[in-house]
Amino acid sequence: MFARINWRHFDWLLLVVVLALCGVSVAMIFSATHNSPTLAEYWLLQVQFVGIGLVALFVVAMFDYRQLSLLAVPAFIVFIVSLIVVFLFGDTQGSGSQSWISVGGRLVQPTEAGKFLIIIFLSWYLSWFRDSMHKLPYLLMALILLFTPLILVYIQPDFGMTITYAFLGGALIMVSGVRYRHLAILAAMALLAVPLLASTLQGYMLARICIFLPTDDATGQISAPILSFLRSVFDSLPSECVQPEANTAASYNVEQALIAVGNGGWTGLGWTAGTQNQLHFLRVRHTDFIFSVIAEELGMIGASLILLLLLFVVWRVLRIADQAPDHFGKLLATGVAALIFFQVLINVGMNLKVMPVTGLTLPFISYGGSSLVSMLFAIGLAESVAMRHRKIEFF
Repeated sequence: MFARINWRHFDWLLLVVVLALCGVSVAMIFSATHNSPTLAEYWLLQVQFVGIGLVALFVVAMFDYRQLSLLAVPAFIVFIVSLIVVFLFGDTQGSGSQSWISVGGRLVQPTEAGKFLIIIFLSWYLSWFRDSMHKLPYLLMALILLFTPLILVYIQPDFGMTITYAFLGGALIMVSGVRYRHLAILAAMALLAVPLLASTLQGYMLARICIFLPTDDATGQISAPILSFLRSVFDSLPSECVQPEANTAASYNVEQALIAVGNGGWTGLGWTAGTQNQLHFLRVRHTDFIFSVIAEELGMIGASLILLLLLFVVWRVLRIADQAPDHFGKLLATGVAALIFFQVLINVGMNLKVMPVTGLTLPFISYGGSSLVSMLFAIGLAESVAMRHRKIEFF
């Protein structure tokens, strides 16, 4: 399990960049919270999370990733059962989303670990049936297995995690050797199902989507064709759909984030000197909207450099996938790269009002133990693939 560890193949440059991002995280969380008495020690907690995450990274890197194929099916079954338990007995924690269950007196959110369980399980399935994935029945089975957790998470409801699972599954299926005509058929079926899916959206989900839809310059409302479609599907619309500029809880954070980004200009106002940040106009500034804090205080140049570092991490993990010794390792690393890329895309997009607010954090930078540790765990998974260039030899 831990045999044949070759540290020469460990991607040290990847680790250095990840540590640099963690350093940025601590600095920006300090800036966002140091003048809030209830949050003032969050940067110290983030340092502790970095330490825990690094331990997880090295432990996972030393673990032979090929052993995960033996755990893929039972772990996926446990995950599905946990989601069913959440549906029946889950706790909302005041968030409106029934996503937590009590385990040993502590609340646990199965969906966070589920990102990696889906990557591991689909990587196993798609590699095990690699020679058959060009056949439609095997593709349909992969989709059925993916939709099972998707539906259970969607009804919690957790829109952000639902689209994350869908993106991960889609990315892995795309690189697994399926035929493009099968994908075209499935894409057409998905488009036909859009009205049905739209009708099941919760009010807060619809409000978040309406915030970034295009508006008419004259009326300030969503363009007439889109508004007519929404009214034909939904019995009632939230104020964000009828008047997107309304000062509501759903739109407030997005508007303040845009102001913060604009304030930063090219070079920024300086660390701990951002007005939207320091005057507390920007809410959840240390988690979902920390990119706006970065843009305001470090400017477009600083924010762009951090984005380049994040994209470098994605490229480096894809490089590991390209050099993987087997198809299972290739899919595992691809899944990790897809996860990091998607969360960066959505988080930055919602800070710039080009994506709906979903609650997805900025990898390695947003405050939170589960978010940071899980991302460092993901890097450890990619490093495990990088360290094993040779296939298992049987004697």
